[in-house]
Amino acid sequence: MFRASLVNRFKSSASTWNKATANSTSSVASTGTSANNFKAVSKADALASAPHAIPASRSVEETQMPWEGWISALVKDKLGQSTLDKIRNVLTFRPDDPHKLHQIPYPNTKTNLTSDPNGPKASFRYPSPGSQQPAGKPPVEDEGSIYSDPYFISHAPRDTARRYADPAFPSEENERLKLNLLPQDSPEVQELQEKFQAGPQSSPGNKGRFATGPSNFDDTGGLRATMSTNHAVLNQSLDSFMPNHLPTPTWFDDAEQDKIVAWYKEHNLPVPLGATGWGCVPREGRIARW
Repeated sequence: MFRASLVNRFKSSASTWNKATANSTSSVASTGTSANNFKAVSKADALASAPHAIPASRSVEETQMPWEGWISALVKDKLGQSTLDKIRNVLTFRPDDPHKLHQIPYPNTKTNLTSDPNGPKASFRYPSPGSQQPAGKPPVEDEGSIYSDPYFISHAPRDTARRYADPAFPSEENERLKLNLLPQDSPEVQELQEKFQAGPQSSPGNKGRFATGPSNFDDTGGLRATMSTNHAVLNQSLDSFMPNHLPTPTWFDDAEQDKIVAWYKEHNLPVPLGATGWGCVPREGRIARW
C-alpha cells in the first residue's frame, strides 16, 4: 500500500513538473520571455545591453526544483508530522538546520537575526550585490610606473627604505670599497672578490617558464610572480624608486616665510632661522615632567 502510494506521488510530481516545463516553454516561444523575464540572447546583445542593464534588488524566490521535498510531504501526509520528525531525527544529521545543510542557502530562506522568532530576518544575497553601489577604485598611483596597474600590489620592488637592511644583500658600492681597501694579494680577499663578481646565486628566476609552460603575462621583467623574479630586475626597479630629492620643512615656501618674518617684525623680535614648530609638537611634549 505504501509503495503504491509512493509511486502515485512520484507520478503526480512528474506530471506537475512536465506541465510546468511545457507552459514555460510555450511562454518563451510565444513571447520570448518567461515569468522571470529570462530570455536567450547572443553574446553581442549581452555586451551591448550590459551597461544599461538594471540589476534586480532581490534574488529569484521561485524554486527551480518543484519536485524537491515530495518524499517528506508524502510521509507527513500518510504518517503525520510527529512520525516525520522521528524519522528525521534518526536518519538525518542536524534535522533542524534551516538551510538543509546546503552551503549556499536558498534565496527564499529567511534567517532570524535574534532569538525572537518574530524579530528581524535576513535573506541570502539581499539586497542583491548587483544592485549596490560599485566598489570604490583607488586613484592611479605613480602614473607611468609599474604601479599604475591597480592589480600590481607588490611592495618589495619599491621598498627602498629596507633595500640594504638584509646582510645577505648589502650595498654593492660599499662592498666594493671595502674589498679595495684590503690587501689584494691575500687569498681570502681574492676569494671574496670572486664571490662579489659572481653576484648572488639565489633567486635566478624561471624566465617565464612555469609548471604550466611558458608564459608572457609579465611585462615587468619578472616582478609579478615570486618564481619569476630575480635580483637584476629587482635592483633595477629599486633604482627607479630611490629618493632623489632633499626633504624640506613645511615653512620653506616663500609665502610661509614672509608670514613668519612679518610676525617677528610686528612684535619687534629678532627673526630666527626657520619656524619654531610649536604647532607640530603635541601638548604633552611641551610640558615639563617634573
